Amino acid sequence: MGWWQAGLFGLGTVMLLGLSWRALRRPRSHGFYRFFAWEAILALLVLNGPLWFVDRFAPHQLLSWALLFASLLLLFAGIHQLRRMGRADGQRQDAELFAFERTSQLVTSGIYRYIRHPLYASLLLLAWGLACKQPGLASWALALLASLALWLTARCDEAECLAYFGEAYRDYMTRSRMFVPWLI
Repeated sequence: MGWWQAGLFGLGTVMLLGLSWRALRRPRSHGFYRFFAWEAILALLVLNGPLWFVDRFAPHQLLSWALLFASLLLLFAGIHQLRRMGRADGQRQDAELFAFERTSQLVTSGIYRYIRHPLYASLLLLAWGLACKQPGLASWALALLASLALWLTARCDEAECLAYFGEAYRDYMTRSRMFVPWLI
């Protein structure tokens, strides 16, 4: 990693700290683990960014692009459904939640009918898509770290949702998967 990559990583980390400082004070919140997932993804982006368009039609690059585009689809579908059905309002005052996360209505339609965490699934696809840009030990290790952090994020998020939505969320958990429809 060159000095400019280290500088970019440092700048990105400062920005992520600015977004996550409240959550980092609460180690049991989903935002705490999400920060570490973001850090691993940032490291993948900085490490593999210079190879973004190198050998464009190699199988690993084609797989990378497919995962990155799928990541965007999940991201847009998830945010759209949260904004449309979540009814974010002032009822939830958790300081570490972003505005769009402060839903007062449990969202179980659209993409949420199949996956409970499409935004985290989007980050999983992003991490693995970035890892495929330069397959190797460092990329795979960072992608695995991001995956573990996102799994912990989802587990904490589910505990928060169970506390807020109660039995309705427990029932929803039996009808949907965490990240991948019909599998996980």
